Amino acid sequence: MKSLNVPNQRAVIDRRALADAIHALVEDQGEKARGQIVQLLRDALEQGRAEIARRLTEKPSAGHECTGAQAFLIDQIVRVVHDHVTAHVYPVANRSSAERLTLIAVGGYGRAEMAPHSDVDIAFITPTRRAPWCEQVIEAMLYYLWDLGLKVGHSSRTVDDTMRMAREDLTIRTALLEGRFIWGDRALYDETSRRFWAEVAKGSERQFLTQKLEERNQRHKRMGDSRYVVEPNVKDGKGGLRDLQTLYWIGKYMHRVRSAAELVDVGLFTRAEYRSFRRAEGFLLAVRCHMHIITGRAEDRLTFDLQREVAARMNFADRPGKSAVERFMQFYFLQARRVGSLTAVFLSHLDDEFAGKRARTGFFAGWSQKSRMLKGYRVFAGKIAAPSDDWFRKDPVRLIEVFQLAEANGLEIHPETMRLADRDSALIKSDIREDARANALFLELLAGRNDPETVLRWMNDAGVFGRFVPDFGRVNAQMQFDMYHHYTVDEHTIRAIGLLNRIEKGELVSDHPRSTRLIHRVNSRRAIYVAVLLHDIAKGRGGDHSVLGAEVAHELCPRFGLNDNETDLVAWLVRQHLLMSATAFKRDLTDPKTIEDFVSQVQSLERLRNLMILTAVDIRAVGPGTWNSWKGQLLGELYDAGQERLRLGHMRDGRKQRVAAKREAVAERLGSRSPLVAQVGKLLDDSYWIAEPEDVIARNLVQYEVAREIEEHLSIHCEFDEERGATLVSVIAADHPGLFYRIAGGIALAGANIIDARIHTARSGWAVDNFLVQDPLGKPFREGQQIERLKKAIADALANRIELVPKLAARPLPHTRSGTFDVAPRVTFDNNASNRFTVIEVNARDRPALLNRLARALFESNLVVQSAHITAYGERAADTFYVTDLTGDKVTADNRLAEIEARLLDAGSDRRQRQLEEA
Repeated sequence: MKSLNVPNQRAVIDRRALADAIHALVEDQGEKARGQIVQLLRDALEQGRAEIARRLTEKPSAGHECTGAQAFLIDQIVRVVHDHVTAHVYPVANRSSAERLTLIAVGGYGRAEMAPHSDVDIAFITPTRRAPWCEQVIEAMLYYLWDLGLKVGHSSRTVDDTMRMAREDLTIRTALLEGRFIWGDRALYDETSRRFWAEVAKGSERQFLTQKLEERNQRHKRMGDSRYVVEPNVKDGKGGLRDLQTLYWIGKYMHRVRSAAELVDVGLFTRAEYRSFRRAEGFLLAVRCHMHIITGRAEDRLTFDLQREVAARMNFADRPGKSAVERFMQFYFLQARRVGSLTAVFLSHLDDEFAGKRARTGFFAGWSQKSRMLKGYRVFAGKIAAPSDDWFRKDPVRLIEVFQLAEANGLEIHPETMRLADRDSALIKSDIREDARANALFLELLAGRNDPETVLRWMNDAGVFGRFVPDFGRVNAQMQFDMYHHYTVDEHTIRAIGLLNRIEKGELVSDHPRSTRLIHRVNSRRAIYVAVLLHDIAKGRGGDHSVLGAEVAHELCPRFGLNDNETDLVAWLVRQHLLMSATAFKRDLTDPKTIEDFVSQVQSLERLRNLMILTAVDIRAVGPGTWNSWKGQLLGELYDAGQERLRLGHMRDGRKQRVAAKREAVAERLGSRSPLVAQVGKLLDDSYWIAEPEDVIARNLVQYEVAREIEEHLSIHCEFDEERGATLVSVIAADHPGLFYRIAGGIALAGANIIDARIHTARSGWAVDNFLVQDPLGKPFREGQQIERLKKAIADALANRIELVPKLAARPLPHTRSGTFDVAPRVTFDNNASNRFTVIEVNARDRPALLNRLARALFESNLVVQSAHITAYGERAADTFYVTDLTGDKVTADNRLAEIEARLLDAGSDRRQRQLEEA
């Protein structure tokens, strides 16, 4: 039996005193004492939990102590219940050989790693099937445990049944593997344990290993196959507790070890590795215990709202440029990475063991694949290995070389060599970092043509990457506390490098056609790879990471061997890596001033090509779903307009020529209905013809004509637009004040988000408004039912058939946990971004009714909205409006701007949301 080393056990629970109190109640009240007995047990359980929580508060990182004390507490409760039931409820003077029962703790309870609200998994083992006394005792015990509010996972089997089912079921086999005697018949437990090892485990070691690793792989896929997801599952996620437990299970099954410490004795870990195993396990257990105590339930997902509280409970504090929660999560991810390294080392040893034992028969008996030499390294079975223990010590530059050779030759690095690299990474000091050969090798690896992403991740896991590029080491495992970024900074960067490699190989041509063409036209492919590496290098330092990152680039690029031109290009790309997305997503690309301002910063076609590629991989590497065809369309339009301006030195055509060309193209598209260009088109200003794409104009003209023919006062047309990855909603109606905010409210009520809006008024006094909408997941509305819902909601909103304000206020936030984050609304005005309009940008917490409220605030401020551009960044929305006053002029007066700002801040505030919800 595994003894639980719990200090001052009686402060947690005094079993004898509890048993005596129960005995006294039975003596006094007999069968009527049950209710009071349950209350006694409940009090003991609650007092024990309170004591364990107090100890965790005093020592917030003592995960092993907390989980051991919890298992001890449950042990004593179970023992007291067993003794009470067998002595007072179903007493038997002389039990037969069949009336025996043993209680075995299995699962986390068996390992004595119980968080405060973990399941209590118990195996009740009996000698024979039909033993009425055993069944009665088990049932009575379970009712007591359930009455205490414990979630009991139980099984009741004979020894024979247990062995048969363990052979058939991996879950049962794993549970028994860590079975621990709690109470009852000790001889029966010993028989179960002996037979398990003799009848189930013996001879099935290889099968168990294979099944456990497959189970682990499937679990990782379910949880998001990265240990750097920003809301990790502490128990089942990659690099979590279950990975450590899997190592212990495999080690125990193969080598019969009784504790993780014995993995050192059988050679699977060094002492230093076991210490880091124990440290990572203790930290993860402590985090899980805090989560259970905070939530009052079994909670294993470290969500954003829990991260703040756990960080505070574990005494993490704010530092310049990095909040307490970001420091806590960085430490968490470093532990998760350590778990990954230990797993690789452990499995490699087992692989070698089995390779040595594998019997060879037949024609190939006695044959083994010969290794070959590659620049002093041994290469065998697709792996590259250092030839000796002191290989890296003799020449630390080899710590870079081994990874470069692996990438260039498509090889894996032998886990034993990874272990040596991890151990010797501290040899990388300033002399190695400045070594020309080391930097040349690193650059070859970074811009490798096979799979630099995977090899750079190995390099990072071994600690070599952060040692060789200390600036990268500073962002290692660093999370960003928001709902937009899915990965830590280092993982995001490595994924972006992988995407760049895939674009270069032509694997993403359907999503990134321009970037696929452009990467083969850049002057320096190594410069774009270095730019991707460095674009987020200065995050977490306080200040603008783009400006600070450009300074880092000026220092690092010459060290890597880049020339002056390449260095200047990389530094500019890092400094401006957000320029293209900010312009494309927040500005009106049909406004010539937008293109003029953009080009004045870019200044050359070479910069533009590189910036386009960098922007694409940066957005896509943020996480699943962040790249879509609408973003691709906007970036493509900006690239094309910028390229034309840079190539010709001016826009190809003036305003009149552009309108005339657009009219011709639309007429051609309309075919037999081309007369509409003259008939209906004359009612629309030049600004309409410049702002709208040809396909949208063609649809609008037909819709306008049909509405006029049937004398329809409100025409709503919805159509799925595959090219833009959104649904086009065109509304033609008699123009009146407040039309835009009402349409926005109707669209929100239908469950859609507006991503782009263009508002026009024809000379006939009719409004022609075009909206691009998506669902909350960034997908278009395309089902007939969705389209009808959209039309009905807009029509109802415009006809005043529904009360917009209360209905919109009742809709839930798009991100249920967005309240965890501080998002203070912010308003900025720019009278230089357009020659004709004042550009207003509003940042606020994202919510379905936000655009409706902001549009209403603009209406109440007597402003006319020309276009709106909406971008969401997780919990935060950035809405940009191009507006004029009622006379068509820009808004410039300070008092007027202050009044508009106050209205918009109120509309976007949490206070206003609460008021409307309460109303």
